Amino acid sequence: MGILNVTPDSFSDGGRFNAPERAIARAREMVAEGVDIIDVGGESTRPGAPEVSLDEELSRVVPVIAAIADEIDVPISVDTSRPEVMRAAVAAGAGLINDVRSLGVPGALEAAVALGVPVCLMHMQGQPRSMQCDPRYDDVVVEVRDFLRERAAACEAAGIPPARILLDPGFGFGKTLAHNLRLLRELEALVALDYPVLAGLSRKSMIGKVLGDAPVDRRLYGSVSGAVIAALKGARILRVHDVRPTAEALRLVAAMEKA
Repeated sequence: MGILNVTPDSFSDGGRFNAPERAIARAREMVAEGVDIIDVGGESTRPGAPEVSLDEELSRVVPVIAAIADEIDVPISVDTSRPEVMRAAVAAGAGLINDVRSLGVPGALEAAVALGVPVCLMHMQGQPRSMQCDPRYDDVVVEVRDFLRERAAACEAAGIPPARILLDPGFGFGKTLAHNLRLLRELEALVALDYPVLAGLSRKSMIGKVLGDAPVDRRLYGSVSGAVIAALKGARILRVHDVRPTAEALRLVAAMEKA
């Protein structure tokens, strides 16, 4: 899954693709690099990120999704928590809802049911503006697993078939470095829930901290390593900025699994 942030303030690529023509050019580039899904987001969820208005989010994502869907034959996901954006994005051509708030915003679950597309449910402790202030868990693996299992059950009860549900542990969303590393080490606990697991470690601060406070532009090798580890532990979707290096690394994982 290739990340396409059409925002001015995302932590890694903010401002690079917020013009529609640049976003579409990047989508074409990702296809050439081997992307399987393009994830379009119009609101930064980095720690401390300010909230954007509904109209602003709609104006950022809908034209880009429509243009990509018209030109490129690759599935598109929309990274949003708002039911209004979900409906507009799916109407424009998105086929997956990727929600950091796990369909918890009023009306989001009902919208997802009505739209009939797959959903990705992510764990986050707190909200983006404050989630990294002082995250605490008694047992991060158990608590993340139980939260995602409960959200998946709520989705099934509302009418979303289990085959349309994906789970994301939410690396970096209300978690310390120790929490993130333990989740990665024990990712099989989430895989055991029998829903496809999405892992997004690309360029995140956990990578930078392990590499000695490396800045964002020096996190490529760590990000690819994290993607490979997640894949070996059972993750089925890797959400990444650097498509070609990750895709090539994952080809080796796939070859090993088939051998």
